[in-house]
Amino acid sequence: MSLHRLFALSSVLRSAVSLTLRRNIGISAIVFNRAKELDPVQKLFLDKIRDYNTKSKASGGIVEAGAAYQKNVSEEVTKLQRLYGGGDMDKFPDFKFQEPKLEEVTK
Repeated sequence: MSLHRLFALSSVLRSAVSLTLRRNIGISAIVFNRAKELDPVQKLFLDKIRDYNTKSKASGGIVEAGAAYQKNVSEEVTKLQRLYGGGDMDKFPDFKFQEPKLEEVTK
């Protein structure tokens, strides 16, 4: 009887130790992956994104957009203003709804 309890206790202890070891190994694998150097393709991709971000902040918009791009944007904005009655195209329109007047129904 006591031998049976000892085996049951050992299986519970074994499962708890197993779970703890799996968690610790999983966490240490994540830490190890962050510590090691990136793949060269990943590094190149991240470098290009960072480079584009700095160029975008410096230019204040689209990177390396020439005069033709600015001309096309202004033409499209002019078309939209003409089509939809002008206004500020950079701002979301304000909608104003009036409450309907309800009449009292008597029988």
